[in-house]
Amino acid sequence: MNATLLIELLTEELPPKSLTKLGLSFLEQMQKTLAEAGFIAADNAGQYFATPRRLALEFKDCLETQPDRTIEKKGPAVSAGVGADGTATKALEGFMRGAGVTFSQLEKVSDGKTEYFAIRLHKPGEHLDAVLGQLVEAALKKLPVAKLMRWGSSEVQFVRPVHGLVLLHGTRVVPGAALGLTSGNTTRGHRFMSAGEITLSNADDYAATLKQQGRVMVSFEQRREKIRAQLNAAAGQRTWLQDEALLDEVTALVEYPAVYEAGFEAEFLAVPQECLILTMKANQKYFPLMDSAAADAKLTNRFLVVSNMQVADPSHIITGNARVVRPRLADAKFFFETDKKTPLSARIGKLASIVYHNKLGSQGERVDRLIKLSAAIARRLNAAGLPTDIGEAERAALLAKADLVTDMVGEFPELQGIMGRYYALNDGESATVAAAVEAHYRPRFNGDTLPQGTVAATVALADKLDALIGFFGIGQIPTGDKDPFGLRRAALGVLRILMETPLPLSLADLIEDAAAGFAPALLTHECRITSA
Repeated sequence: MNATLLIELLTEELPPKSLTKLGLSFLEQMQKTLAEAGFIAADNAGQYFATPRRLALEFKDCLETQPDRTIEKKGPAVSAGVGADGTATKALEGFMRGAGVTFSQLEKVSDGKTEYFAIRLHKPGEHLDAVLGQLVEAALKKLPVAKLMRWGSSEVQFVRPVHGLVLLHGTRVVPGAALGLTSGNTTRGHRFMSAGEITLSNADDYAATLKQQGRVMVSFEQRREKIRAQLNAAAGQRTWLQDEALLDEVTALVEYPAVYEAGFEAEFLAVPQECLILTMKANQKYFPLMDSAAADAKLTNRFLVVSNMQVADPSHIITGNARVVRPRLADAKFFFETDKKTPLSARIGKLASIVYHNKLGSQGERVDRLIKLSAAIARRLNAAGLPTDIGEAERAALLAKADLVTDMVGEFPELQGIMGRYYALNDGESATVAAAVEAHYRPRFNGDTLPQGTVAATVALADKLDALIGFFGIGQIPTGDKDPFGLRRAALGVLRILMETPLPLSLADLIEDAAAGFAPALLTHECRITSA
């Protein structure tokens, strides 16, 4: 009988950033296993459901019993199975003994090159009840889980404690066991908005039953789109800060989402908006509201909260989230005000105590190289007819890494360069120097904007070339998917700046200039350009 197969694991809160990966991997493993066993068609993709407290799979048209199968078992080659006297060799005798057949039951098969002895065995199809628990257990062991947990007195291990197992074929419970649990047809709904157990009477009604009786939206994609729609509606004429990774994360944190608007005191807007946005997103999982959709939109003192509860009176949720974010914003304000009291130029000496690499020296030594290399690049641009202020290039290189020793960047490393620009402007540095301090990290990722202006481009090239020549020169070369120093990104950044700006510079000359900043004995690996 064909029917829908439902598999559900009821767990404690799963890691939000791994939720979809776990769900997709579980689906992939079970689909492959069930298809190979003949319970579902090879093109039956199935569907996964994932919430903070459950992983579930659904396969339509799943057989109750496997089809009977004929299995071909290959033995030794004919040339090795029969001796010169025409009798079976020991190799063939061992094969027949292991398979429980006689010589007359053997067949000869060929792979196009060699002829082999073989037997064909008829294997009756197994019932789903006999194997499903084992198949689920085997699939779960293959999930990409870095660290497993044990709970209670059990020796069972999984990413989080598991408290329920549903195996349902149509309306029938499939008897089985996995992760120390016996299968049934009961589950639980929302932790706060549902009470007691929920009986699943039909696998086809799983999602509808959980939504109606349990206040749980089991589909990750549907929850995400509901959150997106609610964010759009709540924002109105404003714009919520689009962040797909954060949207995925909050989707993995809720089972029945509801979006509410909260706010904070306008005085915090005196802090650079990048700081406020980062602390709201990273620490609180909030969506900041901007005053428009324009590229130069300003942050408002309002934000959107994705709650795991839909209530008639959300005032407690709103005031609670406003109260929680206030200390975070106060910390950011304190860091900003404290950092401004010390000019970037006064912080440069501290870079000598920060190790860049044990073979490449400190950040202070690196800054010295960046100053010289930036000046060399600026001179080449001037010689090529593209006016570039050498003094400003040197000044920007001098200050480029100074924000690494500020409190704000210490708390939020993602703000390096960004805070350098704010602090440089606060110190009275020129707009060109301040912009170069921020832009020298660009492009940070694929599609990122390039540094604007020759001074910013000069320091950005110097930063990336110094890293490339230094690490390649000491043999720290990216291998496979490992690139701990971001050298591929640096190389692509150099190429994008040279090709898209464009600048009248020779890559060979730039490599020569960068290598000149290192002691010859240090660079044990040659750096040169080769043509493909």
